[in-house]
Amino acid sequence: MSNFKNNPLSNGKRIGKFETIPFKEIKFEHYEPAFNHALEEAKKDIKEIREDKNEPTFENTIEALENSGELLNYVSKVYFNLLGAESDDKMKDLAQKISPLISAFSNSIMTDSIIFKRVKTIHDSRKKLDLDQEQIRLLEKNYKDFVRNGALLDDKEKEELKKIDGQMAKLSPQFTKNLLGATNAFQLVITDETELEGLPQSAKDAAKYAAKQMKKEGWLFNLQAPSVRPIFKYAKNRDLREKMYRAFTSRAFNDKFDNRKILKEVANLRYKRAKLLGFKTHAEYTLTERMAENSKNVHEFLKRIFTVAMPKAKEELNEIQSLAKELDGIDDLQAWDFSFYSEKLRQKKFKFDEEELRPYFKAENVIDGIFEVANKMYGLNFKPITDIQVYNEDVRTYEVIDEKNDHVGLLYIDLYPRETKRSGAWMTTFQTQGMLHDKMKRPHVAVVANLTPATDKSPALLQFSEVRTIFHEFGHALHALLSNCHYRTLASPNVYWDFVELPSQIMENWLMEEKALKIFAKHYQTGEDLPLELIKKVKKAENFNKGSANIRQLKFGMLDMAWHDTDPRDIDDVVEFEENTLDKLNLLPQVDTSLLSTAFAHIFAGGYSAGYYSYKWAEVLEADAFEKFKEEGIFNQKTARSFKENILSKGNSEHPMKLYVNFKGQEPDPDALLRRDGLLK
Repeated sequence: MSNFKNNPLSNGKRIGKFETIPFKEIKFEHYEPAFNHALEEAKKDIKEIREDKNEPTFENTIEALENSGELLNYVSKVYFNLLGAESDDKMKDLAQKISPLISAFSNSIMTDSIIFKRVKTIHDSRKKLDLDQEQIRLLEKNYKDFVRNGALLDDKEKEELKKIDGQMAKLSPQFTKNLLGATNAFQLVITDETELEGLPQSAKDAAKYAAKQMKKEGWLFNLQAPSVRPIFKYAKNRDLREKMYRAFTSRAFNDKFDNRKILKEVANLRYKRAKLLGFKTHAEYTLTERMAENSKNVHEFLKRIFTVAMPKAKEELNEIQSLAKELDGIDDLQAWDFSFYSEKLRQKKFKFDEEELRPYFKAENVIDGIFEVANKMYGLNFKPITDIQVYNEDVRTYEVIDEKNDHVGLLYIDLYPRETKRSGAWMTTFQTQGMLHDKMKRPHVAVVANLTPATDKSPALLQFSEVRTIFHEFGHALHALLSNCHYRTLASPNVYWDFVELPSQIMENWLMEEKALKIFAKHYQTGEDLPLELIKKVKKAENFNKGSANIRQLKFGMLDMAWHDTDPRDIDDVVEFEENTLDKLNLLPQVDTSLLSTAFAHIFAGGYSAGYYSYKWAEVLEADAFEKFKEEGIFNQKTARSFKENILSKGNSEHPMKLYVNFKGQEPDPDALLRRDGLLK
């Protein structure tokens, strides 16, 4: 027992007035015993519910389930968040042991006939109960979760389901580990500066600094986004572009980190699971709990975008090919040429280079700016705090306060790459908003990214696309921070996957507005505002190559559906399957060393299986919703209040379409996105 007292995870320790996680006290050796202890505690909670001799009620069953496993939830939040943001090989290997244990426990609850009988009794009599809207929603969700996770199966089928879930729990962490290993394994050191012709000075400085940190001479490039993007976009050296492109697009493919076997197993297990539960495919299983509702609607949605975007994308490609021929005599345009000549064409058409913007986007200024945007819209203030523990010295922390000076939540911001962090950008929660044992908890939210870091010559100056990433993830953070639900299970951002991107993607629109840019886009040395002329150029170039951009997103969405809306047992060769799936979407020749699936963590290691279409689906919602902001003013507090009260604060307390209609007054126009992108007149 003394071990538990000394283990900050096993005793669920929180510190200070905000009850934060004591990150500095947590050691690797704490995790496994903490999980084992937390699982035992959670099992006791469940045993108490199933052995309750009283008649099942909403309080002694549904709310009891909601409050169960508090310690397990705490330990899981810490471990899995740090697994993505601050982990080493030992942490990743531990996931192979931890994930199956949690899966087995969850499975044991969902297939427990006694617990399900109690839930079903309440569900069957729900019309006679005096429940409010959120209680009804929680009850319905609980009932559906049990059914969708095997409660109606016989004992033999339940055992089979348990076995499937246990296998899947091991595979996703291994997929992530392989991808991170492949990403970190590649380094390219260049000692001749002439090979870097065309690269912005900022990119060269970053590469020089990276080499210096590794005690190497020259310029060091890796497969993190801030390192590869400038090469694709600006490097005149075609061989260098090809080398980096082939390395980046072959991660975890045909090397010691190869993910092909794993992803096939994942797809097969998901299909097997869906069939066991009475669904035709994993996609059909998933989409019954989405706004899209079924596979047919998703396919038609993606096909509509394809029909409009592909002709435009081909026109854009022809322009790029012509310019490559004109400038460098290139007849055989390849995938590693597209971004380079696309940027050349942008500069020619709109007379500006995105690198001109970088000095106006110092990372700290961007963060301050988005805080000001949130203040103007929602009356929020972000107070820097330095007396709470963080998991890495790069992390900055803020207390979020509303206009009444009431505590809203905590925000952790972690912006820069490191070897212990997986690639990409995301928002996560260390504590979800909602009631826990009669005490309302406010959220602890984190924004994690891999943006261009500072060097020994300049502060962190961001690309325009990186600023967009901050706005996007901050939109997710606002969703979590402004949640105002009673039950944590229903609190934001625990909403349908094709609705969850609405709060994030709508925030990107403010980046294109002069009134918002004026707040924070200031030169890092002179303090001068981003020139109006540059703002106009940015806006004029807003729909540049939008046909191609839509096709790129369709590749992800259609590949996802191809894996999950079929019988994957028929797929023998992953390369052949992917080539056949994407053939009609390829604007340029397929690269023989490239494979998208092996690095597609969103669907094979994240929550987006049969759901990557959600990004485009949510773009329709946000394009339609932002029209209201444009009409009424981007900082109109009445409009912002309506968005907050009807969307951000409501979580999953009602069906998302009802929430959307409450805000907009009508259902979204399906063509709003295509109009916004200039693909429809």
